Amino acid sequence: MFLSCKEKAGHGLCREDAEDDDDKELPSRKVSHGFHLVRGKMDHGMEDYIVTENRKVNGYDLGLYAIFDGHSGREVAEYLQSHLFDNILNEPDFWTNPKQAVRRAYKATNDEILEKVVGSRGGSTAVTTILINGEKLIVANVGDSRAVLCRDGVAKQITVDHNPATEKEKDLVESRGGFVLKRPGTVPRVDGQLAMTRAFGDGKLKDHITSEPDIKVKKIDDETDFIILASDGLWKVMSNQEAYDCIGELDDAQEAAEELIEEALSRESYDDVSCVVVVFH
Repeated sequence: MFLSCKEKAGHGLCREDAEDDDDKELPSRKVSHGFHLVRGKMDHGMEDYIVTENRKVNGYDLGLYAIFDGHSGREVAEYLQSHLFDNILNEPDFWTNPKQAVRRAYKATNDEILEKVVGSRGGSTAVTTILINGEKLIVANVGDSRAVLCRDGVAKQITVDHNPATEKEKDLVESRGGFVLKRPGTVPRVDGQLAMTRAFGDGKLKDHITSEPDIKVKKIDDETDFIILASDGLWKVMSNQEAYDCIGELDDAQEAAEELIEEALSRESYDDVSCVVVVFH
C-alpha cells in the first residue's frame, strides 16, 4: 500500500467570520493524534497526502494537521504537503492577523504550483488546521476535504464543501466567466470538468476557479472531544454525525482513525480514503 507519509521530528508528516469564538483564555489540554489512509479502487495511484506534525514556534506549541486530496495526479497534493504550512507560518502577520496570513499563503502557494509544479492538468483539495497550545484552532479549506469539530455529543462541520451545485459557488464560477454543467447521471462540474469550485492547481480552469479558502477560528473548550479531518472518500459514505458516533467511545486517536477508515470501506467507499483524528484528553 502506498502511504504518502514522511516522518519529521518523530511525528508523522504524511504535514471575518461572525461564527468565530471569542478570545477568552482556556487551560491547555493534552492532545494526541492518529492517522490512516487507504488507496481506493479507482484506476490511479494513491493521491491523498496528509500532515500530522507537532512543532514549536515562537514559544507556542503547534499541532499541524492536514488532508490534501489530489486529482489527475498526485504532484499538487505532494507539493502542498511539503510547502503549505511553511508558507503560512512564514507570513509575517500570522500571529496578529492569521486569517489574512492564511489567505495570502494559500494564494502564494497556488501561484507557485501553477508556475512550476503542474501544467493544465492536476490539482488538489486542502483542509489545514493549526492548533495553538491546544486551545485555539485555525482551520481553512478549499474543495471537499472536510474538518468536523466533535463536542459534547454533537458533530459540527467547520469547513465548507465547495460544491458547484450550491448557489453561492455556482455564482462564483459564473462571475469569473465559467459555467456549471450537470450531465445525466453525473455530479455538477465546473466547465463540465471539475467537481469542485475551489482547488489548488488545475491550470486549465484557473480563470474560473479559485484557491481562496474559507477560514474559521475556534476555541477548544472542555467539552471538545476531538476533531476529524478526512477526504471525501469518507464523507461520501458517512455523515458528520455518523463519523462522530463511530468513534465517540474511543480514547486512542490511532485506533479511532483506523476505525473510521474500516467503516468507510465496509460502506463500499471506492475512492482513496484518508483521515486524521485529533483527540483532546
